[in-house]
Amino acid sequence: MALRPVSVNIKALDDALVGGFWAAALGWGASSERPGVTNVEPGVGFVRPDAAAVVIDVVSVPEPKTAAKNRVHLDLATTSETHQAELAERLRALGATPVDIGQGGVPWTVLADPEGNEFCVLEPRDRYRDTGPVAAIVVDCLDPRDMARFWGGATDWIVHEVDDDYAVLRSSKKIGPYLEFLRRSEGRTVPDRVHVDLMPYAGDDRAAEVDRLRALGATCLDLGQGDTAWTCLSDPEGHEFCVLAPR
Repeated sequence: MALRPVSVNIKALDDALVGGFWAAALGWGASSERPGVTNVEPGVGFVRPDAAAVVIDVVSVPEPKTAAKNRVHLDLATTSETHQAELAERLRALGATPVDIGQGGVPWTVLADPEGNEFCVLEPRDRYRDTGPVAAIVVDCLDPRDMARFWGGATDWIVHEVDDDYAVLRSSKKIGPYLEFLRRSEGRTVPDRVHVDLMPYAGDDRAAEVDRLRALGATCLDLGQGDTAWTCLSDPEGHEFCVLAPR
């Protein structure tokens, strides 16, 4: 039994606007399965779930993003310094804005999407040469070692590195983005605007997976979701995530 990260869920006032931005940013397609939800994923031939890409689901909510920095963000991969500069410029033309989160003089570019969700355009790094446009899903946390323990046990992704400041996981198939946990001194202050969705494999039991996650330290959440085909939980540091129905 194991789960796999399959999507990044972003809450937005205007799901079509934010979804359209991310589709254009990544060179993917945007579609809508129902009002208030925009799905962003690779184009022709892609069938979710696929370890080659963790897709983006943008879901409409009535509340705007607060001024607090999101605890989860995306890092985008580039192949050269020229590519990095051109991508950052193209993203600004699409509606991204530069943001200062105290990063100082770093080689990557920090931007926010049209509703203020932060992300980074990385300088070229060998590690991300085969990830596709999304290099990593990055999660701020207090204890990377504990996050590696929980998420390594929760998913079938392999822990590649772990120390007091940094933990790295990736699909056992060695494709798609990395999942990274960075040590930060600030814990949760507002509900998560961005979270990861997990999915059991076909034939596995979602309820049994939820029980297993609770044994690892997860907590079930009631966010007013009602009777849904997914289960809302939080990890030991309060990062929200959902377990979807298997496909």
